[in-house]
Amino acid sequence: MNSSSFPADMADDAPVLERLLSQRFSCRRFRPDPVPQATLDQIVSLAQRTASWCNTQPWQVHITRGEATERFRQILQAPPLAGDEGGDAQDFPWPLAYQGVYQQRRRESGLALYDSVGIARGDREASARQAGENLRLFGAPHVVMITTDEALGVYGAIDCGGYVANFMLAATSLGVNCIAQAALAKRPERVRAFFGLPSTRRVVCGISLGYADLEHPANGFRTGRADAATAVSWHD
Repeated sequence: MNSSSFPADMADDAPVLERLLSQRFSCRRFRPDPVPQATLDQIVSLAQRTASWCNTQPWQVHITRGEATERFRQILQAPPLAGDEGGDAQDFPWPLAYQGVYQQRRRESGLALYDSVGIARGDREASARQAGENLRLFGAPHVVMITTDEALGVYGAIDCGGYVANFMLAATSLGVNCIAQAALAKRPERVRAFFGLPSTRRVVCGISLGYADLEHPANGFRTGRADAATAVSWHD
């Protein structure tokens, strides 16, 4: 299919997408103001257009509002009870290791965050407190939990990753900020219990959602991206 197959007005869409991709950032401190329901409805409507394998659309999305957000925040932070299976038994395993350039990028991102909030290198207590902000949802008024069907395996999770990316771009297009969080999948039993989900629903990740507190130093840095040439090889 060549460019002449597309409507003429689509020629203006690429700059819009570029702007949204550039504007989106991982918000690490939110104002308490809730997002209007009409805006939330528009975000999920846009994200629902995400492509998926055989159009299975495996994502099931649970979004908190009002008091439910605070209850969920408290449950995430509660210490594990005897027999609690939700400690570190995430449904999808963490990476085996960060090596080479992946470790370099991870380290650069972490150090930029710590520098922005005044955490000295090597201060493990302060860095642990900052990591704990994940479970406090960075003060967000909403959290979005993304789940997939167990039987769909890793490809259901991959489709959910596409949904997460489109959800965040849709939110950005409407002036709403967010952050995708693997940390919220660390206690899947608590997530399933809170939302009344069966054991066959696998917890992929969460997204904290709201309006950024742009005065907070944690929102004062941005991560970079490697040049596309480092990721793409052409073959003729």
